[in-house]
Amino acid sequence: MIRTRRRIRELPFHQLLPNVLTVLALCAGLTAIRYGFQQRWELAVAAVIAAAVLDSLDGRVARKLGGTTKFGAELDSLSDFLCFGVAPGILVYLWSLNTLGGAGWVLALLYAVCAALRLARFNTRIGMSDLPPWAGNYFTGMAAPSGAGVALLPMMLSFEFGPTVFAQPLLNAVVLVGVGALMISRLPTYSFKVMRIPHRWVMPALLAVGLLAALVATAPWATMSGIILVYLATIPMALRSYRRQLTETPVADHADVAAEGEERAFAPVAEPAEDADSEGPGDPPPRLS
Repeated sequence: MIRTRRRIRELPFHQLLPNVLTVLALCAGLTAIRYGFQQRWELAVAAVIAAAVLDSLDGRVARKLGGTTKFGAELDSLSDFLCFGVAPGILVYLWSLNTLGGAGWVLALLYAVCAALRLARFNTRIGMSDLPPWAGNYFTGMAAPSGAGVALLPMMLSFEFGPTVFAQPLLNAVVLVGVGALMISRLPTYSFKVMRIPHRWVMPALLAVGLLAALVATAPWATMSGIILVYLATIPMALRSYRRQLTETPVADHADVAAEGEERAFAPVAEPAEDADSEGPGDPPPRLS
């Protein structure tokens, strides 16, 4: 029996646009590594920030334009691992941890592995429809782009205040290990993807965006460092808010959202049945799981 597969002759550009943004983010992450080898640290960090901006856009563009595909989701995950797992680890190693020798490289590898585990866990939660409605307001653990920003925080502070303190290998080692632990933890952190602004706060929010843009233009590294510190300050607030909503939700509806997500992450996947046409006369029948 010959099976014919239907090919897609034409693809609308709007469906390709999210993948274009993801590829641009991937290129930005690779370029950051290149700048790191050239010891052009400010350009390297700027490339990681550009990758984070592009990463925040591709998913939204895909949903708005109807271009969400499985291929795009897999490409986005690989891009996130390189941009926010591999690139920050290599940059911190080249900038500071290389003085520790092999131990510094182990720490860089540890951070990258934690980023990969965090992204893999996030992918397993995609499509979970039985979670409480408020669960979408939180990430389980620190998001990979946020983790990259925190990992590069000492480097950004050194651009503004000098490398005497912030380039110390011990400080950067503690930061990398701490960020890696936060990424794979069950600690709830805010997800700003679904954040809604009340109508009375629209004008003040626009004014704040303009002020932030002016600060970035005049003192970029101090401003970026301040944004990351404010984000770190929201983690205790997210934990308190999460626990309050968890207690207000009936037990049957939440049943420990984080634990249930991890159980599904490590649940075995049913093996696909083999093609009936490819089985020989002596082949055993497919196993039923």
